[in-house]
Amino acid sequence: MLDVKAMTSIADYFIIATMDNERQAKAIEDEMLQKLRIEQNIRPLSMQGIEHNSGGWVLLDYGDVIVHLFTEEMRRYYNLEELWNKANVVLKVF
Repeated sequence: MLDVKAMTSIADYFIIATMDNERQAKAIEDEMLQKLRIEQNIRPLSMQGIEHNSGGWVLLDYGDVIVHLFTEEMRRYYNLEELWNKANVVLKVF
């Protein structure tokens, strides 16, 4: 999780996660959508890659928080951590 609020007005935080494959990304995406909707009554403002061939990248925009779910190949390709390398790392899980 990167704190990007001092660097951009589009969001306060980016959550960047690597999935083993697009099927796993879809399962995590579905679980996040369901839990946030049911437990917090929160729905994403925008979704990319949902229900389509995402090309290895799913994006869920919750306003202040943007969630990026990548396959390993796409995460290396887009390299968001390098693009936003001045952002503070809030949480890193291996």
